[in-house]
Amino acid sequence: MNPREIRRHRATDELIDSVALAEFQVAHGDPAFAQIVVVAAAYHEAENIGRVCDALPAELCGEPISFLVVIDGEEDGTAEIVRRSGHYAVVAPVNRGQGAALRLGYRVALEHGARYLVTADADGQTDPADLAVVVAPVLAGEADLVTGSRRLGRTESADPVRNFGIVFFSVVITTLTGTKVTDVANPIRAMRADLAERLTLAEPQYQSSELLIGALMGGARYAERPVTMLARASGHSKKGGNLIYGYRFTRVLLRTWWREKRARRA
Repeated sequence: MNPREIRRHRATDELIDSVALAEFQVAHGDPAFAQIVVVAAAYHEAENIGRVCDALPAELCGEPISFLVVIDGEEDGTAEIVRRSGHYAVVAPVNRGQGAALRLGYRVALEHGARYLVTADADGQTDPADLAVVVAPVLAGEADLVTGSRRLGRTESADPVRNFGIVFFSVVITTLTGTKVTDVANPIRAMRADLAERLTLAEPQYQSSELLIGALMGGARYAERPVTMLARASGHSKKGGNLIYGYRFTRVLLRTWWREKRARRA
């Protein structure tokens, strides 16, 4: 995109975020979040989000948590289910993608007192017990970013193409950054909240590689922990088929690496 298009996209994103923030304040007021905030992006997950809310622990590593679900375009009542469960929902009026949704979630969490951010899926594919596994090294001051790894743990996915892609892209990012990575697209991660403020996060979708590459090339202390990827209970992935997913993931990966490389040269 040229500079004019970039400015237009940023202005549009800010407008969408401002609408979402205003609706959040009407729904929730000005809450004080716990130091640990679990953030999940949801798009058409009304069938799954209730189970996710019910399974979420009240504490991680002995610390209370707040749960924030970012609704990436509200059409199916997901926000109402989240709020009835006693948790927080911020609703973007337009579907933009998981990356944009998580950026909004990080912003809301930071504005309401978060010191640590943990991400999870809204579709029930992440084991709630694994949230404590990834956040423990961050709370202990041993790492700035910790991601889950299904290759160190296990996965219930039977898709050989998707599983091969995890291995392939992990090798690519390991080669480009010089840091050993085994799972580049795991939805479970934990980080210091100030890391999210420092990173350039601009991708609307396939944001896991952008966050990971930016953190690694920026010198963040990184670790992985074994986790389990469960099969979906219902619904289907919104990321598209394997071919389009691989193409778009590659594009974001290389674009982020080149951007970070140029920034460090400058």
